[in-house]
Amino acid sequence: MGKPVLVIPCSGIGKPFGSIARDATFRVCDDLRPGTADTLCLSLIVMGDEEAREKVASSRCITVDGCPLACSHNNVARSGGNIAAEFRVMDLLRENRGLRPRAVTFLDEDGEKLSKMLGDRIAAKVDELSEGSR
Repeated sequence: MGKPVLVIPCSGIGKPFGSIARDATFRVCDDLRPGTADTLCLSLIVMGDEEAREKVASSRCITVDGCPLACSHNNVARSGGNIAAEFRVMDLLRENRGLRPRAVTFLDEDGEKLSKMLGDRIAAKVDELSEGSR
């Protein structure tokens, strides 16, 4: 098996959309594609950690952003990351207008549904990228 695809979520702590991005990432890395997908803390990249920067530069990365500020995408790009795909919770919300996550400290029912949908999409992209590296 090749090098895992890095899935890097935003750090939107205390915000429902950031929580969805992080939960979907952990869902992919821990449950859906363990060994094929891995994650890295965005704050390491933001703080200029050399090991983290080397890892994103030498890996295929998927960024996952909760809000339009796109902190994950922008910081991975600034650090020389190899961004193979990007996902935004806001895009998923536009497609599913009936779902309105409101809780911040935990994912409510709508947040769980969105996290599952996003996790499935990220997992499919991990599969696609993994196939291309064989």
